[in-house]
Amino acid sequence: MERMEALMRDTVAEARKRICDKPKRALLLPPDITRMHAKVGRLTEVLYHLLTELGAEVHVIPTLGQHIPHTPEQNREMFGTIPNERIHAHDWINGCVEVGEISADFVKEVSGGKADWAIPIGLNKMLMEEPWDLIINVGHVVPHEVLGFANHNKNYFIGVGSKATICTAHMMAASCGIENNLGCLVTPTRQVFNKAEDELLGKLPDLYVQVVMARDASGELVHTGCYVGDDLETYLSAARQSREQNITVFEKPVQKMVCVMQGDEFFSTWVANKAIYRTRMALADGGELLILAPGLKRFGEQEAVDALIRKYGYVPSAKVLEQYRTNADMQDMAHGTAHLMHGTSEDRFTIRYAPGHMTQEEIEGVNFAYANYEEMVKRYQPETRKEGWNKHEDGEEFYFIPTPSAGLWATREKLYNRPSGFGE
Repeated sequence: MERMEALMRDTVAEARKRICDKPKRALLLPPDITRMHAKVGRLTEVLYHLLTELGAEVHVIPTLGQHIPHTPEQNREMFGTIPNERIHAHDWINGCVEVGEISADFVKEVSGGKADWAIPIGLNKMLMEEPWDLIINVGHVVPHEVLGFANHNKNYFIGVGSKATICTAHMMAASCGIENNLGCLVTPTRQVFNKAEDELLGKLPDLYVQVVMARDASGELVHTGCYVGDDLETYLSAARQSREQNITVFEKPVQKMVCVMQGDEFFSTWVANKAIYRTRMALADGGELLILAPGLKRFGEQEAVDALIRKYGYVPSAKVLEQYRTNADMQDMAHGTAHLMHGTSEDRFTIRYAPGHMTQEEIEGVNFAYANYEEMVKRYQPETRKEGWNKHEDGEEFYFIPTPSAGLWATREKLYNRPSGFGE
């Protein structure tokens, strides 16, 4: 971490040379608490104090998207000594301003006809309407279900995006297919965001700090790369390293996987389903994914999305699309509809949740299988396991993943034999 903090000092020094020598007002755009394991909250804290020491008035907007805003306690946990009054919750419904649109023709072209609607671009008012001398995006680049890899301009168009942007972009990505997105450097939706950044955000005095993480010899998740810059290559360089370090390739499908979604980060299936997204390309037909989720207490991050998930449940994508065509609530909350498509196993394998705060009736009500959390912890002893193959004393073999959100697991066939046209 010492080395990473030194790199933040270098980042500020270089930003003073290239963007603004004496910034009076600076804005930091870090991830929310669901990326806490990446330690980017600490990097944000370091940047905050470095800029404050220069005399800047520094503000922070966690890139929540439509996630629930942090409590003051979560802000302290994530960002340390940054004053709570300087940390602002993004309001994706009422706190955005429209800045432009990516045409339906472009969307149709890059998606190969999978999506054919315009993507309106709306962004946080504070970002777009207040004067900034320096804007720093801080984030963790890792395989991602919507954009191939997380971060870079996802911080803008999802993290501080409007409802219209988030909904249309998520539905575009879902229509292209989650398994066509995961681990691709430039997906169709990423192409939309790249075009939007080039055409609509060129005047922002911004740069990106992109970190990559991997497990060391002891199994600890550590920083292995840091890329700083203001161009697309900054992202691509980080994504290439993540592709090398964060994707585990299997020669044959896995029958049983056991994943842990940390109780202090993942409170809804909206985010805990990363365990599904990141393992689906590895799981065998007829296999089982067991998710230990001690913090799980709801399905959606927002009440309306929670109600949507409870109403329709996780069913195969074709069924979701059929319902989407005739149900106004699914159309109004298209990001929630896309989430239902991402969260299904397509009836290929069993998804079994062991939740900390939800009932069997609730879990089974959305078409997941249920397991008792305490019983599963006793059986699989996650605190004593390292990532990889394990064997229970009764002979059951399983692959254990302590932090699914930090990588991607896939068979060689599914990773490399994908339709062309869906990203490098």
